[in-house]
Amino acid sequence: MSASPQHQPAPSPEIIFDTLNAYQRTAALRGAIELDLFTAIAEGNTTTKSISARIQASEKGTRVLCDFLTVIGFLTKQDGHYGLTQDSAVFLNRQSPAYMGSVAAFLGTPALADGFKDIAAIVRKGGTLLEGEGTVEPNNPMWVEFARSMAPMMNMPAQAIAELLDARSGANWKVLDIAAGHGLFGIALARQNPNARIVALDWEAVLAVARENAEKAGVSSRHSTIAGSAFEADFGTGYDIVLVTNFLHHFDVPTNESLLKKVYAALAPGGRAVTLEFIPNEDRVSPPMHATFSMMMLGGTSGGDAYTFSELDRMLRNAGFARNEMRQLSPLPQRVVVSYK
Repeated sequence: MSASPQHQPAPSPEIIFDTLNAYQRTAALRGAIELDLFTAIAEGNTTTKSISARIQASEKGTRVLCDFLTVIGFLTKQDGHYGLTQDSAVFLNRQSPAYMGSVAAFLGTPALADGFKDIAAIVRKGGTLLEGEGTVEPNNPMWVEFARSMAPMMNMPAQAIAELLDARSGANWKVLDIAAGHGLFGIALARQNPNARIVALDWEAVLAVARENAEKAGVSSRHSTIAGSAFEADFGTGYDIVLVTNFLHHFDVPTNESLLKKVYAALAPGGRAVTLEFIPNEDRVSPPMHATFSMMMLGGTSGGDAYTFSELDRMLRNAGFARNEMRQLSPLPQRVVVSYK
């Protein structure tokens, strides 16, 4: 039975004001990361006075920022003392091994933010107003920043995919990592599997970051590169695993199918393609983080989108794959599709 009209909440403009002022949330979090406020609190500075001294800021400014961060869910406050929430302690304390503060450098870059200055115009056009192909313009320097800044955020999904594929089995794998960026997805396989050889493909400037990370991880002897566009470069053949991580959402369906046909041809018999994406449910409005990713692609690319599993399954089958399985990387937000040749 539906609720009677008198029991429904009264209309409120609160969500309108919250959304129009949401830029303050972004700015506050970026400012707190720049000031290293979360690390200061983790070190035991819990009052306005001690926090302000640690971050070298005014007491008033510190109090306003800390209260604001408490209201929006990044801090706790009790009897005048501030504390970290569980999420802030794990991901925003610089001393945490899972620290993700560096992602602010990429997610706040003008190369991304400028794409959302005129949403009405973007909606009328159906794609980005940025020059050329937007964020996927060949050799776009923003991807070097991505490779450096976003690596901490990718450590967990990279490890999860390595476990999903049973990398520790030690199989003699030849792996292609498409649009490798920081290279962590291929590197995770190489670290767990001493018999895995990784070929990372990306623009030359971006591959420099992947090589650095492979060296740090101690797998550089089994890590090689192919510089260039994924749509134009010669992949070679005989791959047991092809990683297609955070890539398909940048392009339209025909473009993706052309790439996936190349992936299929590059795989050895019985090989697997692994696609990591934000994959909304078929209703396209849930889960929130997956569903809202379409807006990111609308503002930054000319043809990109967040694709449902049925859409990805269709693309992969059109490329030749016999079977596609979606897996949730719980508790991580993204989903993985494993495709079998």
